[in-house]
Amino acid sequence: MKRISVIVTTYNWPAALELCLDSLFAQQDKGFEIIIADDGSTPLNQALAKAYCSQSPVPVQYVHHEDQGFRAGTIRNKAVANSQGEYLLFIDGDCVCPADFIARHRRLAESGYFVPGNRVLLNKSFTQQAIEQHIALHQKSLSYFVLLWLQKKINRVLPFIRLPLGLLRTLRPNKWQKAMTCNLALWKSDFLQVNGFDELFEGWGFEDSDLVIRLIHAGVKRKEGRFAVPVLHLWHNHNDKSKQDLNYQRLLDRLKQRDFIAATKGVSQYL
Repeated sequence: MKRISVIVTTYNWPAALELCLDSLFAQQDKGFEIIIADDGSTPLNQALAKAYCSQSPVPVQYVHHEDQGFRAGTIRNKAVANSQGEYLLFIDGDCVCPADFIARHRRLAESGYFVPGNRVLLNKSFTQQAIEQHIALHQKSLSYFVLLWLQKKINRVLPFIRLPLGLLRTLRPNKWQKAMTCNLALWKSDFLQVNGFDELFEGWGFEDSDLVIRLIHAGVKRKEGRFAVPVLHLWHNHNDKSKQDLNYQRLLDRLKQRDFIAATKGVSQYL
């Protein structure tokens, strides 16, 4: 594998995106590109984000579309259509990655597998502190996070422990639960095979689960990224969940449709 395409989804929060980008700029492995997938930020916030991207030591593309509500799957499809890498790594623009994040994802990459990582949640007050003080969370040690956990500023600390696990990572190849696009890696060829995200999932909820289910139906297996590739997820208000029930019912239908692999309205329209 040569280049990894890191797809960073963002929407009107350049202060959080700066912390995310700081962690990507500081990666030990520089064999990747960044594609900002902007789900409709205002012109001012676009300008702030683009200005910060100019500091990047790796190639950056900026993909934006009009704000028509939560359309994360759509903007991610557009970002992938512009990607140059053969391996995709999805994260959110309010996530901070350890300095070895790309390197460890590269080592976990294996043909026929997708790799979901996990996350550590910051509380509201510490998120505000991290942003205001521009804390370099990607540079902090395990002992620093243990202290944060004891102070109840983060919800857990175990994800920061690094374990080899070996074959244990592939024991649940068909598990789709808790595989989220705030930290998900897969081969671009597999993403294209299932036609990416299904844009019928509009509004918040389950577009990432649908992608993973269709990958599994296509024969792509899960390889666990826990104890290897955590991210720190900044606190934020919940998105509008008015379409959650509709999306969940569509997801339940997909679970039964094992022959349904390619998204009805997916990435192919942008290629």
